[in-house]
Amino acid sequence: MGRYVARRLLQVIPVVIGVTFIIFCLVFALPGDPIQALAGDKRADPNIAAILRAHYHLNEPLYQQYWHYISGVLTGDLGETYNGRAISDIVSERFPVTVKLGLTSFALEAVIGIVAGIFSALKKGKFIDNVVLVSTLVLISIPVFVLGSVLQLEFGVNLKITPVAGIEHGWPQSYILPAVVLASTSMAYIARLVRTSMMESVRADYVRTAIAKGLPTRRVIGVHAMRNSLIPVVTFLGFDLGALMGGAIITERVFNMPGIGGQLAQSVYLRERPVVVGLVTLLVLIYLVANLLVDLLYAVLDPRIRYE
Repeated sequence: MGRYVARRLLQVIPVVIGVTFIIFCLVFALPGDPIQALAGDKRADPNIAAILRAHYHLNEPLYQQYWHYISGVLTGDLGETYNGRAISDIVSERFPVTVKLGLTSFALEAVIGIVAGIFSALKKGKFIDNVVLVSTLVLISIPVFVLGSVLQLEFGVNLKITPVAGIEHGWPQSYILPAVVLASTSMAYIARLVRTSMMESVRADYVRTAIAKGLPTRRVIGVHAMRNSLIPVVTFLGFDLGALMGGAIITERVFNMPGIGGQLAQSVYLRERPVVVGLVTLLVLIYLVANLLVDLLYAVLDPRIRYE
């Protein structure tokens, strides 16, 4: 197990370098002058613009610009914006908001989705199964910005249960409504995935054998059937955790939350190459760590899986 984890950690290095180089090339290919974008509608002063381009190596070839960036990353420096602000300051300011939102959404979708899927599988064809199937289909069909606007109107304006937008009220008041919106689609997919996987496990021979031996139904379902059924769910949750930590641009915009998603969208619009590549580098690391945890959880859920 230790050697497996070490190999996976070593694989992080080429993946980070490759992904950041691709993102760097894509951002470099965006039309327009990022220095002129700082001046807005006015024309940037030629002397100041020349100094800024030289300072940020914008006059150099792409590979040299990337070398300057990756050299800084290897020493722990994510660089700075074209306004002179350190990207690490942006991360420390905005990332906690995204982390709170992402973890709250993750908890909601994991708990509600798994519980709903289990009940739906055990009550196949009955009322609760039909409710889960219909409700999940509705959640999948409704766009995030529509669901967010409706919940804002009902719970924030009409019922005044939660804040309409912003994070002034802290956690959980300001986070619960956007977390529900952010988790809605994944929650529906998880419920359907658990339902399908659980129905297959219940019909398996080892479950029938456990029942024939007289084991309690709760133990058969909760220990034997559910552990095997959660393997595909853990895979989905691992990828989704990385996506949630990446920041939900639409949800953060709808609820006016100063997270990573909004900053990333703004940086792309302003062609802030260092910010975009720096944030993407951080998100890639989160994805890789989440996938490593998923692989390790496989062995916990299914003892037959071993890493040599």
